[in-house]
Amino acid sequence: MTTTADLPVVVIGAGPAGLAAAAHLVGRGIEPLVLEAGPTAATAVRGWSHVRLFSTWSELTDPAAEKLLAPAGWVRPAADTYPTGGEWAGGYLQPLADVLGARVRYGTTVTGVSRLGRDRIVDADRERQPFTLRVTRADGTEERILARAVIDASGTWSTPAPIGADGLPALGERAASARISYRVPDLADPAVRARYAGKRTAVIGSGASAFTALATLAGLAKDEPGTHSVWILRRGISGSTFGGGSADQLPARGALGLAAKAAVDNGYADAVTGFRTEAVEPADGGRLALVGEDGRRLDPVDELIVLTGLRPDLSFLSELRLALDERLQAPVELAPLIDPNQHSCGTVYPHGHRELSHPEQGLYLVGMKSYGRAPTFLAMTGYEQVRSVTAALAGDTDAADRVELTLPETGVCGGAGLFDDPAAGQDGAGGCCGT
Repeated sequence: MTTTADLPVVVIGAGPAGLAAAAHLVGRGIEPLVLEAGPTAATAVRGWSHVRLFSTWSELTDPAAEKLLAPAGWVRPAADTYPTGGEWAGGYLQPLADVLGARVRYGTTVTGVSRLGRDRIVDADRERQPFTLRVTRADGTEERILARAVIDASGTWSTPAPIGADGLPALGERAASARISYRVPDLADPAVRARYAGKRTAVIGSGASAFTALATLAGLAKDEPGTHSVWILRRGISGSTFGGGSADQLPARGALGLAAKAAVDNGYADAVTGFRTEAVEPADGGRLALVGEDGRRLDPVDELIVLTGLRPDLSFLSELRLALDERLQAPVELAPLIDPNQHSCGTVYPHGHRELSHPEQGLYLVGMKSYGRAPTFLAMTGYEQVRSVTAALAGDTDAADRVELTLPETGVCGGAGLFDDPAAGQDGAGGCCGT
């Protein structure tokens, strides 16, 4: 007779956090089953394979995963080098998935998670029932999978935020979709290069992805006359707009902001500040014009690159009892530690299974999914999360509670919720508010 204890722990997503979770489970003698919607490991990471990370290899691998990989002859690349997304996926994440073997299923999309025989209303005997997952395979067939616990590491890549400052698509955004991208362009692709070469492109966003896009397009502008960017900012420009620069404890992250600043200073991009887009309207020659909530109408552009953040897809968890912050859609105990209304620091108070738990016992959201709509997530955060969570699932409470994590500061403080006063929230002492 099969009992709940005999069932696997299902991990949703074969990305960095999901595969690390599987490695930790194997190390503790617990059988994982990793369900990946894409055809390979790290499908989301491969979606930005051309982008170089601002973390080094030493910060991008998990100790339990390295232990699992060692017998296969895997050797971590030079610790102080920076891989691209493609190099991270091909050189570490896919080999890890290969070692896990049949424990990873590709082309398997989770469409729903619940308790066996219990919707979210029913209390009776709830915690004794296994989880039930409804999945759709690549050929369209459906399957039900039972699990003793569920670790959701599905990330946020598939749900980018829209243009509208109110969180809704701008008027006309869907109609203009052929001229809008929600990703950093890969200019090594001839088709993508042709799309932006000699064109006027609006970049909307204020984080690392927007910095990368601006720097990338500035490089194109040096080679292709007529290439120009318009950087759309909802806030004004202040000392923290371009990140911490040389004060950032991750030098490559600080360099991204400096590259974006250089794009503006050198005339390859114009900055439009305090602009919250209300509508995207057609203009002459098939171009697009952005209209702000204040009535401003910007000069037409050929293309839009929208990098306004990412969101968690919670639709397939609707039958489970979640405790999520009403703003960030992150676990309620974690949300105050990462709230961008209060700070933009990389330093986050150490957290593990207790901060990531929900009323639905045995369910954890980890990795980027755990941050909800908040930015500044780092891979090492996810690795420490899954170490704690898997220890808790193994009944090793001492190890699960022993959470130690020191993250590099960004070098700036102040939150997006303070955008009407760019100077507000700046820490005159030069420290960071993360702890």
